[in-house]
Amino acid sequence: VMTGFKCGVALFLASTQLPKLFGFHSAHGSFWGNTGHFFKHLNETNSMSLLVGVSALAVLLLGKIFLKHKPVALIVVIGGIVAASALSLETRGVKLIDAVPQGIPPLRVPAVHWNDLNELLPLALACFLLGAVETAAIGRMFVAKHGGRFDANQENLALAASNLVAGLGGGFPVSGGTSQSLVNEEGGARTPLSTALAAVFILVVVLFFSHLLSALPQPVLAAVVLVAIASLFKLSTLKELWRSDRPEFVVAIAAFGGVLTFGLLRGVMIGAAISLVQLVRVSSRPHVALLGRIPGTRRFSDCDRHSDNEIIPNVMIFRPESPLIYFNVDNVCDAILNRARAAPKLPKLVVLDLSAAPLVDMQSAHTLAGMADELIAKGIQFHAVEPRSSVRDRLRHEGVDNKLGGVNRFTTVADVIEYFQRERNASPLQPNEPHPTE
Repeated sequence: VMTGFKCGVALFLASTQLPKLFGFHSAHGSFWGNTGHFFKHLNETNSMSLLVGVSALAVLLLGKIFLKHKPVALIVVIGGIVAASALSLETRGVKLIDAVPQGIPPLRVPAVHWNDLNELLPLALACFLLGAVETAAIGRMFVAKHGGRFDANQENLALAASNLVAGLGGGFPVSGGTSQSLVNEEGGARTPLSTALAAVFILVVVLFFSHLLSALPQPVLAAVVLVAIASLFKLSTLKELWRSDRPEFVVAIAAFGGVLTFGLLRGVMIGAAISLVQLVRVSSRPHVALLGRIPGTRRFSDCDRHSDNEIIPNVMIFRPESPLIYFNVDNVCDAILNRARAAPKLPKLVVLDLSAAPLVDMQSAHTLAGMADELIAKGIQFHAVEPRSSVRDRLRHEGVDNKLGGVNRFTTVADVIEYFQRERNASPLQPNEPHPTE
């Protein structure tokens, strides 16, 4: 999701900033609408705006080469303000940012009546969901790039506090800003200290110097954003996904196309929804490995992956490699029964290795018991072994542990087979190493 999201963000933000770089008004729609607007109004390009924007771009790009991790963007912004004031760029058609009111707005509790809550609550919930999704997407993007850990609870707490203050001051809803975060990163910021310093500077500017910001040329600001987002667009990552993981590539393309067509928030939600669908699809049909003994050991592994594994006569050992929950347990049982029926000779013992199943829910416990009854009715012994403690507790709580062979924490796959072979007067396995506990 994040790979497609980042590529989509880069193109989407570029489509909103290019008109400002060329000196005409930008659109506020999808990437496709913004791109059409750009080419439609290209003849309205202001040459002085383009000169200022390209000059800022050149300085920023040279700064990335020769002044790495230096606040080149800040220097360019200050230079743009000085140039606009000294050369009267506004009189030459260069658009400046809107005037910023000076001073802190008065803090007061909004006058909200009970009758208004029916309309406000759904809108407030929508603002929260959209803000939380965008903030999480941006946060995870930077975590993937720089390492660390994304703390969703901390981010939501920060969003709540920020929106509370914004509400008292009559401000807009607050969420993580993609372009602002990218500019911050481009300036070399790596810790929350940069945000704290930014807050202090904003306070000082709002109190004493807000009039200076009104002299910042829009092409300069657009150049800063364009350089910051350039690092997000990496086709090589999409190519790598295409070669290594086609399902993930589909999710990335969905997020990419969603961002371009529907905007940042809906785009990442589309990608997340498709990713969830794929997760459910994969989880509903988990791999059920047929195990064989690793030669010379008491350990067992997947025969499909290791053709030299030894098949135990009259025994079939299965290991579902997924949690067993209500929507996949039937497929797991069908896979076991079908493979047992398809064997050249019906097995005398079926062993279910639960070591790779971290969860078994109530429905699955009873479904496994039903499968055990079906096998026993055909004269096939059945044993479930090596369940995790939580799985063992679930099976006992549902009263099916005895039907599954009396699951406990001592019996291993090798133990069950040795007991079965002794009962049939066969030679037991010769242990060369202890059986693993996983």
